[in-house]
Amino acid sequence: MAYPGVEVFEDAAAVAREGAARFVKLAGEAIAARGAFHVALSGGKTPAVLFRRLAEEDMRSTVDWTHVHLYWSDERTFPPAHPDSNYGMAERELIARINIPAHNVHRMEAERPDLEKAAQEYEAVLRKLMPAGPGGFPAFDLIYLGMGPDGHTASLFPNSSGLAETSKAVIVHHVVPPNFPPCQRMTFTFPLLNAARVVIFLITGADKTEKLREVLKGTHTPPYPSQLVRPVKGERFFLTDKAAAADLG
Repeated sequence: MAYPGVEVFEDAAAVAREGAARFVKLAGEAIAARGAFHVALSGGKTPAVLFRRLAEEDMRSTVDWTHVHLYWSDERTFPPAHPDSNYGMAERELIARINIPAHNVHRMEAERPDLEKAAQEYEAVLRKLMPAGPGGFPAFDLIYLGMGPDGHTASLFPNSSGLAETSKAVIVHHVVPPNFPPCQRMTFTFPLLNAARVVIFLITGADKTEKLREVLKGTHTPPYPSQLVRPVKGERFFLTDKAAAADLG
């Protein structure tokens, strides 16, 4: 069975290479058309490989980093130097290796004591720097997302309060991640994710096989969070390896 927007690659490294190539392509198109490229990054092992690929000379030299703006789709309540910080990973693997202006890097300050204020201020930055898209929400040129074995994406977990948010672009909410203690997370909401021009899921590993099939079929009740990412006027792609796509037929 064919699923629109799904592309299967040999392994996680190949997925990362393709994800990096699309960054370069979309950056060139966005800068030519609108003068800037606004992209939200995600955490995880495959994005780390993607960032390292982007930082290699043959790729980084093809991007006009002075017109690229980096953001994050979610963040844990850790300072940037913490090993579990999504920003920290991107800083080590990508930002420190490219010539991007510091004021073009917009990290979520999820370690601040007043998380609600931090989320409000982050949303204000998004609304100031990006044009409005569907529903009046900022329209990213590209958002990278992952998917957990439970079907979550960003920090939108099954049964979490953030799933019902319709008016805010960025929220802080209580989540219960698989194999981790309950915690607070800052995250994009569905209205913001679905205002994007392009959303790319990077999905690798045999532990994602069952959920990927169910998400693509779209029949699970209640829907998995990843099912609810459907850009209103944009495109959605799933870049997967053979292990994750093993049950797609």
